[in-house]
Amino acid sequence: MRTQIKQNLLDLGLVHLFKMSKYYLITLLLLKLFISSASAEIVYIDINFILNSSDVGKSLNKHINEIMAKNNEKYKIVEEEIIKKEKSLIAQQNILDKNEFQKKLNTLSDEIKKFRADKKESQDEVNNIKITNTKKIIKLLNPIIKNYVNDNSISLVIPKKNIIIGKKNLDITNKIVELLNIQVKNINF
Repeated sequence: MRTQIKQNLLDLGLVHLFKMSKYYLITLLLLKLFISSASAEIVYIDINFILNSSDVGKSLNKHINEIMAKNNEKYKIVEEEIIKKEKSLIAQQNILDKNEFQKKLNTLSDEIKKFRADKKESQDEVNNIKITNTKKIIKLLNPIIKNYVNDNSISLVIPKKNIIIGKKNLDITNKIVELLNIQVKNINF
Protein backbone atom coordinates (compact mmCIF):
# COMPACT_ATOMS: atom_id res chain seq x y z
CA MET A 1 0.00 0.00 0.00
CA ARG A 2 2.84 2.27 0.77
CA THR A 3 4.36 1.88 -2.70
CA GLN A 4 0.95 2.52 -4.26
CA ILE A 5 0.65 5.81 -2.31
CA LYS A 6 4.12 6.80 -3.45
CA GLN A 7 3.18 5.95 -7.02
CA ASN A 8 -0.03 8.00 -6.83
CA LEU A 9 1.85 10.97 -5.38
CA LEU A 10 4.47 10.67 -8.09
CA ASP A 11 1.74 10.51 -10.76
CA LEU A 12 0.04 13.57 -9.26
CA GLY A 13 3.35 15.44 -9.24
CA LEU A 14 4.02 14.56 -12.86
CA VAL A 15 0.49 15.49 -13.89
CA HIS A 16 0.78 18.79 -12.06
CA LEU A 17 4.22 19.41 -13.63
CA PHE A 18 2.82 18.56 -17.07
CA LYS A 19 -0.07 21.03 -16.63
CA MET A 20 2.31 23.75 -15.43
CA SER A 21 4.68 23.23 -18.33
CA LYS A 22 1.74 23.34 -20.76
CA TYR A 23 0.65 26.74 -19.36
CA TYR A 24 4.23 27.95 -19.39
CA LEU A 25 4.68 26.88 -23.02
CA ILE A 26 1.43 28.58 -24.10
CA THR A 27 2.43 31.76 -22.27
CA LEU A 28 5.83 31.79 -23.97
CA LEU A 29 4.28 31.28 -27.40
CA LEU A 30 1.79 34.11 -26.87
CA LEU A 31 4.49 36.43 -25.58
CA LYS A 32 6.70 35.66 -28.58
CA LEU A 33 3.75 36.31 -30.91
CA PHE A 34 3.01 39.71 -29.33
CA ILE A 35 6.65 40.78 -29.36
CA SER A 36 7.18 39.85 -33.00
CA SER A 37 3.96 41.52 -34.17
CA ALA A 38 4.71 44.75 -32.29
CA SER A 39 8.06 45.50 -33.86
CA ALA A 40 8.56 49.01 -32.55
CA GLU A 41 11.19 51.15 -34.21
CA ILE A 42 13.27 52.78 -31.50
CA VAL A 43 15.98 55.35 -32.28
CA TYR A 44 18.14 57.75 -30.36
CA ILE A 45 19.22 61.35 -30.86
CA ASP A 46 21.99 63.59 -29.47
CA ILE A 47 20.43 67.00 -28.86
CA ASN A 48 23.70 68.56 -27.65
CA PHE A 49 25.42 67.54 -30.88
CA ILE A 50 22.59 69.10 -32.88
CA LEU A 51 22.78 72.34 -30.88
CA ASN A 52 26.55 72.55 -31.40
CA SER A 53 27.00 71.33 -34.98
CA SER A 54 23.95 72.61 -36.86
CA ASP A 55 24.35 75.89 -38.75
CA VAL A 56 21.95 77.69 -36.44
CA GLY A 57 23.68 76.23 -33.37
CA LYS A 58 27.10 77.26 -34.65
CA SER A 59 25.88 80.81 -35.24
CA LEU A 60 24.47 80.94 -31.70
CA ASN A 61 27.77 79.71 -30.26
CA LYS A 62 29.67 82.28 -32.36
CA HIS A 63 27.35 85.05 -31.11
CA ILE A 64 27.80 83.96 -27.48
CA ASN A 65 31.60 83.76 -27.88
CA GLU A 66 31.71 87.27 -29.37
CA ILE A 67 29.75 88.68 -26.44
CA MET A 68 31.97 86.84 -23.96
CA ALA A 69 35.14 88.10 -25.69
CA LYS A 70 33.90 91.71 -25.52
CA ASN A 71 32.99 91.31 -21.84
CA ASN A 72 36.32 89.67 -21.00
CA GLU A 73 38.23 92.45 -22.74
CA LYS A 74 36.24 95.13 -20.93
CA TYR A 75 36.60 93.49 -17.52
CA LYS A 76 40.28 92.75 -18.03
CA ILE A 77 40.96 96.48 -18.45
CA VAL A 78 38.92 97.32 -15.33
CA GLU A 79 40.67 94.57 -13.37
CA GLU A 80 44.11 95.90 -14.38
CA GLU A 81 43.09 99.39 -13.20
CA ILE A 82 41.95 97.99 -9.85
CA ILE A 83 45.24 96.11 -9.44
CA LYS A 84 47.19 99.32 -10.17
CA LYS A 85 45.13 101.20 -7.56
CA GLU A 86 45.73 98.41 -5.04
CA LYS A 87 49.51 98.44 -5.62
CA SER A 88 49.55 102.22 -5.36
CA LEU A 89 47.59 102.09 -2.11
CA ILE A 90 49.95 99.47 -0.66
CA ALA A 91 52.93 101.63 -1.63
CA GLN A 92 51.35 104.61 0.14
CA GLN A 93 50.42 102.68 3.26
CA ASN A 94 53.32 103.95 5.38
CA ILE A 95 53.07 107.52 4.05
CA LEU A 96 49.32 108.09 4.50
CA ASP A 97 47.47 108.83 7.68
CA LYS A 98 45.73 105.77 9.10
CA ASN A 99 42.21 107.24 8.60
CA GLU A 100 42.98 108.39 5.07
CA PHE A 101 44.42 104.98 4.22
CA GLN A 102 41.30 103.29 5.60
CA LYS A 103 39.06 105.58 3.50
CA LYS A 104 40.99 104.74 0.34
CA LEU A 105 40.94 101.05 1.24
CA ASN A 106 37.14 101.15 1.74
CA THR A 107 36.72 102.96 -1.58
CA LEU A 108 38.84 100.32 -3.31
CA SER A 109 36.86 97.52 -1.63
CA ASP A 110 33.60 99.06 -2.84
CA GLU A 111 35.04 99.35 -6.34
CA ILE A 112 36.04 95.66 -6.25
CA LYS A 113 32.55 94.64 -5.07
CA LYS A 114 30.97 96.69 -7.87
CA PHE A 115 33.37 95.13 -10.38
CA ARG A 116 32.48 91.59 -9.25
CA ALA A 117 28.75 92.36 -9.29
CA ASP A 118 28.96 93.85 -12.80
CA LYS A 119 30.97 90.88 -14.05
CA LYS A 120 28.49 88.41 -12.56
CA GLU A 121 25.57 90.35 -14.07
CA SER A 122 27.22 90.21 -17.50
CA GLN A 123 27.77 86.45 -17.17
CA ASP A 124 24.14 85.99 -16.16
CA GLU A 125 23.06 88.06 -19.17
CA VAL A 126 25.11 85.85 -21.50
CA ASN A 127 23.65 82.73 -19.90
CA ASN A 128 20.12 84.08 -20.34
CA ILE A 129 20.81 84.87 -24.00
CA LYS A 130 22.10 81.33 -24.52
CA ILE A 131 19.14 79.72 -22.74
CA THR A 132 16.56 81.85 -24.57
CA ASN A 133 18.04 81.18 -27.99
CA THR A 134 18.58 77.48 -27.27
CA LYS A 135 14.86 77.26 -26.46
CA LYS A 136 14.12 78.94 -29.81
CA ILE A 137 16.23 76.36 -31.62
CA ILE A 138 14.54 73.49 -29.77
CA LYS A 139 11.11 74.91 -30.68
CA LEU A 140 12.19 74.87 -34.32
CA LEU A 141 13.68 71.39 -33.90
CA ASN A 142 10.59 69.71 -32.40
CA PRO A 143 8.41 69.80 -35.55
CA ILE A 144 11.34 68.58 -37.65
CA ILE A 145 11.79 65.58 -35.34
CA LYS A 146 8.01 64.93 -35.30
CA ASN A 147 7.84 64.93 -39.09
CA TYR A 148 10.86 62.64 -39.34
CA VAL A 149 9.34 60.24 -36.80
CA ASN A 150 6.01 60.16 -38.64
CA ASP A 151 7.59 59.77 -42.09
CA ASN A 152 9.82 56.89 -40.98
CA SER A 153 7.30 55.04 -38.74
CA ILE A 154 9.39 55.49 -35.62
CA SER A 155 7.73 54.59 -32.33
CA LEU A 156 10.18 56.00 -29.81
CA VAL A 157 13.03 58.55 -29.78
CA ILE A 158 15.39 58.35 -26.80
CA PRO A 159 18.01 60.97 -25.87
CA LYS A 160 21.54 59.67 -26.47
CA LYS A 161 22.63 60.67 -22.96
CA ASN A 162 20.35 57.90 -21.61
CA ILE A 163 21.89 55.21 -23.85
CA ILE A 164 24.81 53.13 -22.68
CA ILE A 165 25.40 51.39 -25.99
CA GLY A 166 23.40 51.18 -29.18
CA LYS A 167 23.72 50.36 -32.84
CA LYS A 168 25.00 53.24 -34.93
CA ASN A 169 22.20 52.78 -37.47
CA LEU A 170 19.66 53.71 -34.77
CA ASP A 171 21.25 57.16 -34.33
CA ILE A 172 19.22 59.76 -36.27
CA THR A 173 21.22 62.78 -35.10
CA ASN A 174 23.01 63.51 -38.39
CA LYS A 175 19.79 63.19 -40.39
CA ILE A 176 18.07 65.68 -38.09
CA VAL A 177 21.04 68.08 -38.36
CA GLU A 178 20.75 67.94 -42.16
CA LEU A 179 17.00 68.62 -42.02
CA LEU A 180 17.49 71.49 -39.55
CA ASN A 181 20.19 73.03 -41.77
CA ILE A 182 17.88 72.84 -44.77
CA GLN A 183 14.79 74.23 -43.02
CA VAL A 184 16.34 76.86 -40.72
CA LYS A 185 19.13 79.06 -42.01
CA ASN A 186 19.48 81.50 -39.11
CA ILE A 187 17.78 83.07 -36.13
CA ASN A 188 17.91 86.68 -35.04
CA PHE A 189 19.73 86.82 -31.77
